[in-house]
Amino acid sequence: MRNENVKNSLKLTLLSLLTGGLCGGIGWLFSWTITQVTNLRIRHGWLICLLPVAGLLVVWLYRRFKVSGVGINQVLTAADGGKELSPWIMPVIFLASALSHLCGASVGREGAALQLGGGLASALGKLFRLTPCQTRVLLRVGMAGVFSAVFGIPLAAFFFALEVVCVGGIPLLAVLPCLVGSFCAYGVAHLLGAHAERFCLETLPTLSLLTVAQLAAVIAACVVVGIGFCHLLHAGERWLPKLIRCEYGRALVGGLLLVALTAVVGSQTYNGAGVSVIEHVFEEGAVRPEAFALKMLFTCMSVACGYKGGEIVPTLFIGAALGALVATLVGLPVAFGAALGMIALFCCVTNCPLGSLFLAAELFSFVGFWYFVPVVAVVFVV
Repeated sequence: MRNENVKNSLKLTLLSLLTGGLCGGIGWLFSWTITQVTNLRIRHGWLICLLPVAGLLVVWLYRRFKVSGVGINQVLTAADGGKELSPWIMPVIFLASALSHLCGASVGREGAALQLGGGLASALGKLFRLTPCQTRVLLRVGMAGVFSAVFGIPLAAFFFALEVVCVGGIPLLAVLPCLVGSFCAYGVAHLLGAHAERFCLETLPTLSLLTVAQLAAVIAACVVVGIGFCHLLHAGERWLPKLIRCEYGRALVGGLLLVALTAVVGSQTYNGAGVSVIEHVFEEGAVRPEAFALKMLFTCMSVACGYKGGEIVPTLFIGAALGALVATLVGLPVAFGAALGMIALFCCVTNCPLGSLFLAAELFSFVGFWYFVPVVAVVFVV
């Protein structure tokens, strides 16, 4: 029995090297594609008017290749012992995410990254005739790999892939393969020229009773907004199909409303993932007070209407804008407040405390790390 376990672990670790390498290449290609289509939209602002057309094309793609209803929840279910993933999920989510970003839907990249990794791992599981248990481990490896490659955060991706499937439980068999796959994917993506996003924290507050009260204010705001954001996302996905039963109708109406909202706002600040706005908060130390609320509205509408990509980068946008706003009100350094808001909201939305801590460690190069520990702990418990 012991020899069989060793053989099984060795096989999974070797397969995780292959999976991680492939995930690194796919993650780099996906990230490069999203960057190019985003830059294209910024140069040609009129592309936002094609948002309803992009929504119709996304619905058509999912129907044409019979993967309607397949999303991140189905990937997590498959990793926890559910049904196998369709081989078409990879090209479909790739194209659908590119279309969504090209025309300005307020979506991120992580949902697509996890589906790309899960789809690849599922295909490799069939190719190498893995057992269901081995395939579930490889699915986690695939998710960690593409997530790591797209965002340049191997440690956070490793813990996230272990935690997100089953909050509070980590499968020991998956630990080493996920670690190997995550760092292998990161290395391959880095060699191909992928850019790892990092933010600079130059000023930290001195620890005192006043600082504790200020941190409490940021935490309270993030918990309230985070819970509200989750409820809005779920409410939109639940109630919009009841109001507009036809998928094509939802995509068309939602796209038109998003175009109208963009016109009312007068800029494309809240379209797309919003990484440039997060960078602006850290570089300039300023944010509009309504920014977090508008980004919530744009994101909830985009997700409810079927645009693809994910919600995590918009979540980081909302957290940065909210944290910066509260920091300005209570007297904390703005960049520090934005960093706290990003990590607190990420933890609130994902329920992954270890992933959140190591996301903070990697995004901010371990600066102020011990401030994030109590913040994540309190947010997770609440």
